[in-house]
Amino acid sequence: MMGGGRRNPATTWLVLVVGLLLAALVLPSCAAAQIKTTDTRWNFRLPLPEGVTGAESLAFDGKGEGPYAGVSDGRVLKWGGSAVGWTTFAYGPNYRKLPLCTAPSEETESLCGRPLGLQFHAKTGDLYIADAYAGLMRVGPGGGEAQVLATRAGGGGGGPSFRFVNGLDVDQATGDVYFTDSSTTYPRRFNAEIMMNADATGRLLKYDAATGKVSVLRSGLPYPNGVAVSSDGAHVVVAHTVPCKAFRYWIKGANKAGRYELMADLPGYPDNVRRDGKGGYWVALNQEKQRLNATPATAPVKHLVGVRLNADGVEVEELTAAKGVTLSDVAERKGELWLGSVELQYVGLVA
Repeated sequence: MMGGGRRNPATTWLVLVVGLLLAALVLPSCAAAQIKTTDTRWNFRLPLPEGVTGAESLAFDGKGEGPYAGVSDGRVLKWGGSAVGWTTFAYGPNYRKLPLCTAPSEETESLCGRPLGLQFHAKTGDLYIADAYAGLMRVGPGGGEAQVLATRAGGGGGGPSFRFVNGLDVDQATGDVYFTDSSTTYPRRFNAEIMMNADATGRLLKYDAATGKVSVLRSGLPYPNGVAVSSDGAHVVVAHTVPCKAFRYWIKGANKAGRYELMADLPGYPDNVRRDGKGGYWVALNQEKQRLNATPATAPVKHLVGVRLNADGVEVEELTAAKGVTLSDVAERKGELWLGSVELQYVGLVA
């Protein structure tokens, strides 16, 4: 019958599907529309003391004081405000024994120490330090000489000694520490060799606060670097520098515990990872991802130094800076972003 008869249900369904497909092609994706760009330009700078560089990682204590920063001569410094400036908070076992530690260089790092990842356990006030050469260390709330807790996994023996302890975070509920040994082949000073040779001997490790033992959670990893425990303690996010990816290691959960899965592809080479204030993570980028056959015409128009991921690993914000600036840490504190760099002579603040 022609004219105003009832439409066939199958036809109605087909029209609806075609309409949705056309809308998807025309409208921009929600994820793309939500990406925010923040130009850091180092709004405010806290110059480090003369002679030291490289605030690779930043931390705040349970009282909100800081930031604390590990620097090139083996010390952890504390910022006490503009009236006080930077003071020495902690140092490794050799720092005060060796005069050469006052003139830091790549040659002195292995003797004087190089603190990288930092994090406080709020309940005890202890600061845990991932020292690239000395191993996993801890110092009490009053600071001073840090105690070396571990230089290898398995307590008395199993497994190789740490070669490049790097990123670190503390589960605030249990006090357990999760950290990375970026390579069991190369120490930190041979960082370039790790990348050029596609070294995949890195490990994700756990320091059990109750037993004092270190266990290997995952081995055979390509350049594992920054670490962040999720706010609910269910998983650990691990940044892999060379593959430019972030993975998730599940600590607990039905049918999930022990699983290691891809969380995000990143637009650059990541360093530290930190929880943000919204259930997601800040990932600092040491440099942007290399593009094959790149030319000046195809070079990126903005210089990325960090990204914010939401809880699902979707990029929702990016940080940009002037060319030549690199980041190794983005620490969010009361809506402010504190920026650390392993290469620069200051700590940045974006309020």
